[in-house]
Amino acid sequence: MSTSVWKGYLSFGLISVPIRLFAAARESHISFNQVHGVCGKKTQQQLFCPTCDRTIERSELVKGYPVDKSNFLIVTPEDIKSLEPASSEDMAITQFVKLDDVDPLYFESSYYTAPEESGKRAYALLFDAMRKLDVAAIATVTMHQREQVVLVRPYDKGLILHTLYFEDEVREVPEFGDQGKVDVSKPEAELAQKFVQQLMGEFDPSQYKDEYKTRVQEMLDKKQAGLKPEKVTARKQMGQVINLMDALKASMSSAVPKKGPQRETSVGKKAATRVRKAG
Repeated sequence: MSTSVWKGYLSFGLISVPIRLFAAARESHISFNQVHGVCGKKTQQQLFCPTCDRTIERSELVKGYPVDKSNFLIVTPEDIKSLEPASSEDMAITQFVKLDDVDPLYFESSYYTAPEESGKRAYALLFDAMRKLDVAAIATVTMHQREQVVLVRPYDKGLILHTLYFEDEVREVPEFGDQGKVDVSKPEAELAQKFVQQLMGEFDPSQYKDEYKTRVQEMLDKKQAGLKPEKVTARKQMGQVINLMDALKASMSSAVPKKGPQRETSVGKKAATRVRKAG
């Protein structure tokens, strides 16, 4: 049984819905330990204080905020605790928005929401209203000892929650530039659109697999069995495109069109793959 990461109330107006949050996704990869190459045993990391010239225990550590290169302002657990909101169990909806208005760039982590028995009717009422109006809710909640802004949206048979980055956490990269100012010819633009349409299809996450993870696991299995791992063929180096039209025509001739009819997806799937409107 899944373990909930948060328990509290999702409130809108005078209605409070008791819910639990469950992590919707987690990263999966093969991890390695730091091992001493001489004896093949796992190493241990030690904390060393250059001022005291000795190894220290973790129990001696405190939080410190740098005020300059060599001085730190000591912050105690009580200092942090005093800043927490009076209640961390209430998730209050502040407004409803169109999902298209929220750039996916702001999405951080995703969680499933599940109502407690006493809140199922109110939960169903909210879910039905949001689904029919095709809107998402913006709310604030305290999770993991920090206050966060979250977006709650209809998904499949229930509500799913995304924690959002704050505006100052989203980076601006000068190199990103304004690509809209680059001039392209009408024939190039039309051919590029045809190529995109040729590869159009429904998003199916089951067709994407972590091929690198599979290769790593196969390599480890062979090494454990005393076999020599096969060398992976290096990818072909991509050259600089000289003629865009020729490259687009060649791409279209080699592209495999997506099979299957282009049917309308469910509300939940549409919400999951929707992109922000241009401008």
